Amino acid sequence: MAEIIKKATREGYGEGLLALGEQNENLVVLDADLAAATKTGMFKKAFPDRFVDCGIAEQNMMGIAAGLAATGKLVFASSFAMFASGRAFEQVRNSIGYPHLPVKIGATHAGISVGEDGATHQCNEDIALMRTIPGMTIINPADAVEAKAAVLAAAEIDGPVYMRFGRFAVPVFNDEKTYRFETGKAVKLIDGGDVTIIATGLLVNEAKIAAGLLKEKGISAEVINVHTIKPLDAETILASAAKTKAVIVAEEHSVIGGLGSAVCELLCEQLPTKVIRIGMEDAFGMSGSAAELLQYYGFTADNIAKKAEALLQK
Repeated sequence: MAEIIKKATREGYGEGLLALGEQNENLVVLDADLAAATKTGMFKKAFPDRFVDCGIAEQNMMGIAAGLAATGKLVFASSFAMFASGRAFEQVRNSIGYPHLPVKIGATHAGISVGEDGATHQCNEDIALMRTIPGMTIINPADAVEAKAAVLAAAEIDGPVYMRFGRFAVPVFNDEKTYRFETGKAVKLIDGGDVTIIATGLLVNEAKIAAGLLKEKGISAEVINVHTIKPLDAETILASAAKTKAVIVAEEHSVIGGLGSAVCELLCEQLPTKVIRIGMEDAFGMSGSAAELLQYYGFTADNIAKKAEALLQK
């Protein structure tokens, strides 16, 4: 059996910036005094003249990013998700979103898997916030390979992009030699006929494992990786929901306003379907190791499989 390699998606983000910097001399990377943690330090080391440390001033950083983008620069601005989407929301909305500038926001340390940093840093609301900004593309990669590819793809998108990355090392299941990232197109990982499991981010791998657990019980699960939450791949989701008649949505984000909400909005309007959402309920997180928190809040293959069985029994 091949060894399972684990790597945080933020590592893929740093590698993507480094690769993009080698291809595009117009690229400028900004960070808010967190280059080592966000992995923009890789770019800083290779291209110091195109890297700006804006200090602990995320709102100002977004304004600088907007100004540089307005002059024709390709700009990536990075900080922790809590600060990039929360503290700087007004600047992202008014200075980047409203003029539809091509600023790419690299938000790392998202979700409860930030772990010991606690509820203040465990951002489970960022997707909901960014979904409300007109024209904002939202990307949430499932592994480091997808994360690196997403950076290169984001550079080609006309307009602002919010990219969500994790701190916690997760299994790498994509092959870097063959993987191709297509913005706005979900990836069907497993074909099935009884239940559809739609997942994003670190829960995609858990969804794959859950499908294996369900198969042992004679249940056929279709697994879809939604790496682009906005725009949503309506065609793939509707086709799968129509086939299975039951849907589980799993995300490391609040059940309010995230991928689960987006899927429910789509299905409610076009194809009413039984849906169960797995995510953070209406609550803040707490301190603990990432593994402990993921288990506690049910972000596991076992819980996904359990919820799928319960849904089908109804």
